[in-house]
Amino acid sequence: MGERSGASGETVLRNCYPAEVLNANRSGVDVKCEDDRLICDWDSSLVITFLSGAFHRRWRRDGWSKEERPARPKDTPFLWGSNEAGRAAKIKACALYVASLESRVEKLEKRIAYAKLRKASVTMHEGDSPPMTPPDRKDSLAAIRAAIQGKAARRREATDVNELVSDFGFMTVNATMRDFDTTTTSLTFAKLILAASLNEPLPRLKNPQMPSRQTAMALLQYYLENVLSLFPAFPETTLFNALDAVYQENSQNVEDFDYWVLYMVLAIGSVCQSRSSTDTYYKDGVDFVVRALKFADHVLMPGYPQQIQALILLVQYSTLDPAHFDSWQLIGFTCRAAVDLGFHQDPPKEQQIDKRALRQRRKIFYSAYALDRSISMVHARPFSFTDDAITVAFPADHSSASVSEPESPISNLPALDASLLVFQLRKAQSTWYQELFQSSRDPLHHSSQYLWQMCYEMRVWSENLPKHLPTATRELFDLELLYSYVYCLAPSCRFPSVSELGKTLIFEYSMSYIQKLLPIAKDPINTAFYTYHDALRVYFIGSQFIAVLSDNLNSLLQGIIPFVDTSAGGPPPPPIPNMGRTDNVSRSIVCIEQIIEALKTYGERWDDSKALKSSFEAQSTGILGELYRRQEEQQQQQQQQQQYHQDIRDSHSPSTTVSGTDYKSSPQSQLGDGWSLDQFTEDIYKG
Repeated sequence: MGERSGASGETVLRNCYPAEVLNANRSGVDVKCEDDRLICDWDSSLVITFLSGAFHRRWRRDGWSKEERPARPKDTPFLWGSNEAGRAAKIKACALYVASLESRVEKLEKRIAYAKLRKASVTMHEGDSPPMTPPDRKDSLAAIRAAIQGKAARRREATDVNELVSDFGFMTVNATMRDFDTTTTSLTFAKLILAASLNEPLPRLKNPQMPSRQTAMALLQYYLENVLSLFPAFPETTLFNALDAVYQENSQNVEDFDYWVLYMVLAIGSVCQSRSSTDTYYKDGVDFVVRALKFADHVLMPGYPQQIQALILLVQYSTLDPAHFDSWQLIGFTCRAAVDLGFHQDPPKEQQIDKRALRQRRKIFYSAYALDRSISMVHARPFSFTDDAITVAFPADHSSASVSEPESPISNLPALDASLLVFQLRKAQSTWYQELFQSSRDPLHHSSQYLWQMCYEMRVWSENLPKHLPTATRELFDLELLYSYVYCLAPSCRFPSVSELGKTLIFEYSMSYIQKLLPIAKDPINTAFYTYHDALRVYFIGSQFIAVLSDNLNSLLQGIIPFVDTSAGGPPPPPIPNMGRTDNVSRSIVCIEQIIEALKTYGERWDDSKALKSSFEAQSTGILGELYRRQEEQQQQQQQQQQYHQDIRDSHSPSTTVSGTDYKSSPQSQLGDGWSLDQFTEDIYKG
């Protein structure tokens, strides 16, 4: 709308609309609409003059009735020159439109007044009206009215949601539909994913030069050995073809997916070897991700299997760079895409499909499945989908019935490669995690037997690991097993109280876990796919360790073995490592110190780990002080014993014995429960 100053200080509007006339009038100026030659020269702050002489009202804060509205000045024609301009029909239509709006406003005002009188609203009322009393439950009319209003509220909510979705540029919700036309809107599915999953904006590209082919090949080989062997989302040939296509002399015909695969693999391979957030490996990895995101709009386009593969790569990188990406959000998008494309179910037998393509389809699904289970468990969040919705066989090369049954995740399955072992373990973890943490809050009947059964299945999986596995992969699986033991035995919704044996097992498995992990965390070379989630696992293990120590400090430190009744049958409980140890005070101190050291080491790579370290130190301060006090008492007792033994050797011959009277008066009689006659005799012989 344009405006200019007219004669006698009035304002002339071009192409004006009723709302613009209203806004101009509210500002206290005289308005003239040039197109319709309308002059509003009355009290503009109080009167709105519409396009018909029969419909004009005066609005004021104190409210005027129709009888009080002032008459139009006689010397000012309301409409003039309309017939000469040939716009009589247009003016008449506008007048009718305004009249209908005015009539609608009057009806709404009457309905509001009626509603105030009846005081029938239970959800909304005027601010100046007193609060309504709740309707009597015996009043059927009030109940019906409340039900109608609730239904209307739900309908309004659904309408608001639909309008919100439509405001995204008519974005499709179904991922099987093709992506949006970028000629009509700038919003794409990739931008939506990045907006939801980015924690911090990525920096600009710092090094525009591509690495040498030799350097790229080394990073690619690292990814093949440590990541693709666990999550075979695409064949090795895809990766080598992408490398050849990008590094060829004429790279004009390279597809976006090839760029994405190569850059993301280089990013993962580089950040995996990083030991600090300031080293070259990390900076190069971020640069590779920035390069890859240039092709996100086409690569992450819904409706193609390549979208799932591309998202799996992004999820893997997000576990290494939590400062920039939220892995839980990304795995949710990945699983949704897999479900929308039907990858969570095998094709029907009537459908003819190539065996190799079917096997690769299963590998893609179980790669997303394994990542979803791992990420959800470490964040203590629900899975993206339950196991009941899955009817996909494991991607095994054998076609026996035992292999193709996913309901038996561990037993009777040949260990073909590391990826199949990962899928088996994630399937077992998913079973007890859903049952204990996600299914119900009712206590589980025969909970101990259920826990022993789950631990037994995971132990069978561990005992059947092939001997030809690389050492780094076996260490990774051993840590996964110990972590699973502690997680399964920890308090849950269906098993809130841990048994005495369960506390002892958590105590021992936690120490075994941190003893294995700390050398790996401090190793300057990352020999396996360790991520930020390992820092979260260390924090979880440490929290459980502090919890059981706080509950059963004396019995755990004394090494008392709880009694287990195995007469009822069923699977045996997990074995207790280091059974009968009496130096649990010093072992506990070392374990807590190692947990703090591991979190400190991880803090050099990920800033979030520094917060975990501070939180764990706050949790362990009290129990660590008690352990130090007991350790000091034990050291004093040992010094007294050693001094007494030395005095005996100096003042008595070897044939001299200690009589009962002498023993009662000896310093050992004052040592309490920390000393025994057997220990005294053993020390004598050692001396």
